[in-house]
Formats: sequence, structure tokens, C-alpha cells
Amino acid sequence: MPIPFYQDCFLPLLQHLEDGKEHSLRDVEESLAEHFGLSPAERAELLPSGQQGIFKNRIGWARTYLKKACMIESTKRGVFRITDRGLEVMSTKPSKLDAKYLEQFPEYVAFRGSSKPASNEILESDDNALKSTPEEAIELAHQGLREELAQDLLTRILGCSPTFFEQLVVELLVKMGYGGSRKDAGERIGQTGDGGIDGIIKEDRLGLDTIFIQAKRWQGTVGRPDIQKFVGALQGHRAKKGVFITTSTYSAEAIDYASRIDTKVVLMNGKELAGLMIDFDLGVATSATYVVKRIDSDYFEGN
Repeated sequence: MPIPFYQDCFLPLLQHLEDGKEHSLRDVEESLAEHFGLSPAERAELLPSGQQGIFKNRIGWARTYLKKACMIESTKRGVFRITDRGLEVMSTKPSKLDAKYLEQFPEYVAFRGSSKPASNEILESDDNALKSTPEEAIELAHQGLREELAQDLLTRILGCSPTFFEQLVVELLVKMGYGGSRKDAGERIGQTGDGGIDGIIKEDRLGLDTIFIQAKRWQGTVGRPDIQKFVGALQGHRAKKGVFITTSTYSAEAIDYASRIDTKVVLMNGKELAGLMIDFDLGVATSATYVVKRIDSDYFEGN
């Protein structure tokens, strides 16, 4: 089943704590994963940043909101239990608990009022916003901006000359760590009679092996015949490794062919190209930086 939203975790979390005993976050996570019937793959699914599990993040925020509503309390680091208020709520046998329900408690209202600027009130009324934890909202927004930037990059590249594109892909591979300096590691050789090779780059700083590059600034799908021609050009240079880079996509036949041949050929499509340009700061500049911080629990240990 799909990973539950953080508000869907309110009620089962309190049900797990109804015994009045202390429970660790790990214990609660295990119990709720079983309650929702999550598979190991679903439990292992990560936020877009890859820094934290989605389910673990949502459990953590469910705990935070219930704590702000004074329905649970922390007894020590990573351990908590239900409060008298929480037990009172559970005695009413609620069929559902959500953020709207928590608004009857002044402590929760004060917390939400202090943590939410007025300019975000419209966002809070959106159904998707209510389903997302703060980290998810930030990461989803970042992902949207990244995808928009990637599209803009590809549009710009398509408006440039083939020569510029050939130079771009060599520079990208240099930034990714292949070879040494731009001058020493890579060169563009897309001249007449190049035999289907647009660039050459050293695999490492010592130049122990060489990678040949084909760069296609296309809008249409790259098919198997194009990859076969590139492989033929590699064989003509007695090359064992090649990278085929395009601004578009590859057909299923092209991908299958590249996966079955002895010559190592990596296929990079437009989406992957733009993503790597963003990751390695090629053709882009930082507009703003936001740092998300958490409490350093070790600092407060022993006090």
C-alpha cells in the first residue's frame, strides 16, 4: 500500500502508546509499518534528497505535532509516552485524528502560529500542503525548481551551435573528475572525417585509458543505427569505451543494443545531461542557499 501521510499516523501512533509505557521511536516505527502493511521496499523509500526515509520522516513529524498538542511527551532522548490528555482523547474512541482536530488545543495553535508566516496561509489550505511534512514540502519545491532549470538548460543548449555542444560535453566530463585540467584532459575533435567521434577525454589524470565521445544535439529519438555507427567508429580507433550524449532520448532498441555489446558504451540522455550540469555547476549559478538545521541532542546530554 502507499506510504501513509503524516496525519494518517496520528491515531495508530496514539493507539500504540495507549498502554502508558515508554516507547522508542524505532519501536513505534516498527509497529506502524506493520499496522499499515508496508513492504521493506516502501519502508526504504527515501526523500528526493536521499538523506532520510519518507516513512521515518512522516512518523517523526506525527510525533512532533502530537507532542506540540501535549498528547505525548518525551521522557528521554528518542523515547516518549502518552500523556493524560492523550489518554483522554483515546477514551473517546476517535475514528480519525488530523491537524484540524489538534486545533482545539491552545498549545498546538500557538506552535502553528509561531512557526507559520501569514504569507503561507494560502499554502496551508491546499490539500497537498496538508499531506506533506515540512521537509517534503521543501524537497518537492526544490525538485520542481530543478526540473524547470533542467528544461531551461536543454532549451539553451538546443539554441547553441553543434561545436559549442561538443565542447560542453567534454567540459562536463572534466568537471566530473575525468582527466585533469580542461586543457590536458579533454579535447574536441569533431572535424570533417572524425569518423563519428566528437571528443576524446582521458579516463584518469595519468591517461591510462581514453574515452571517446559522440555528442548529438537532437530533438528526435536516437535509434539503434546511430549507436551502431558510434560503436563502429570506436572499433576504428581500437577504443574500448565510449559515451554517447544527446539532448533527446534513446529508443528501447538502442538501449538494448548498448547493453549487449562487448564495447562499453554509456548512453546519456537529455534529462541526465541537464541533471549532471546542475550537480557539477556547469552553465548554472547559485541563486540562493537555504540550510535546514536540527537540534544537536548531544549538546544537551547530561544537563
